[in-house]
Amino acid sequence: MDTEGNPTAPVSSDRARASLESLRSEIAKAVVGQDPAVTGLVVALLCRGHVLLEGVPGVAKTLLVRALAAALELDTKRVQFTPDLMPSDVTGSLVYDARTAEFSFQPGPVFTNLLLADEINRTPPKTQSSLLEAMEEHQVTVDGDPRALPEPFLVAATQNPVEYEGTYPLPEAQLDRFLLKLTVPLPSREDEIAVLTRHASGFDPRDLDAAGIRPVAGPADLAAAREAVAKTQVSAEIAAYVVDICRATRESPSLTLGASPRGATALLSTARAWAWLTGRDYVIPDDVKALALPTLRHRVQLRPEAEMEGVTADSVITAVLAHVPVPR
Repeated sequence: MDTEGNPTAPVSSDRARASLESLRSEIAKAVVGQDPAVTGLVVALLCRGHVLLEGVPGVAKTLLVRALAAALELDTKRVQFTPDLMPSDVTGSLVYDARTAEFSFQPGPVFTNLLLADEINRTPPKTQSSLLEAMEEHQVTVDGDPRALPEPFLVAATQNPVEYEGTYPLPEAQLDRFLLKLTVPLPSREDEIAVLTRHASGFDPRDLDAAGIRPVAGPADLAAAREAVAKTQVSAEIAAYVVDICRATRESPSLTLGASPRGATALLSTARAWAWLTGRDYVIPDDVKALALPTLRHRVQLRPEAEMEGVTADSVITAVLAHVPVPR
């Protein structure tokens, strides 16, 4: 919406960037110290991708998504993934209406802008896979009839990295559908004190209006931003740099599976979004380095012996970035 209150007026690239940059301070009214996760979610929205949030319980993953939706004035729904959850509980189903003697479609929670798939690894693969079409095609097919999802559409799935009993690890094919894997760490001592101080002062995480979160951007800003990101220039040297990084992961002795060409495409997309967010219309090597870990860490698979020695996906990718020649 422009200064005249006209919701149909086009939004400039600079205006869209300023609006999205203000998301950090707005979300900080509810969530303390998770700026990298906020930035990652914004990058995913700009790239029409999805995010896997990994962190122990109680680090505000759910609150982060709800606060983002409120600050962007987007619809959001939450699904608690459990072992007995059925695919139709996510996508929706045909319901028989006795009054009309006809079946009508009852949309599931996936028909929203921001879908929070809470503890996605607690549901069997059949239900996990019900999200695949929605994530890849932005549509759901029920009884042979494809139904488009709202735009923008983002799946933010959470999982606990330390609890494996009763879980179903996501297969590589589904992990690859997530644009980014963001780690949500425990807060620092200072941030944790700030959290407790807020709660002692009456902060209620269930009431975002009382926290003062207001819409600072909207679908028009996202549309303008996406258009600007699509125009961000990528030189042949940068494209080759991205390919060399991904090819180097395939040759790493610590990995059984390296980043695929889809991973290279994802890294290029996220680097372009980051370049635009930082105020440039062209990509530099630092943009690629900045997004390499969240874009690639879930697309590689460690060898069991390397994992036993304490090697992590992040450490392998960091080593690759240190050895692949940087274009000048």
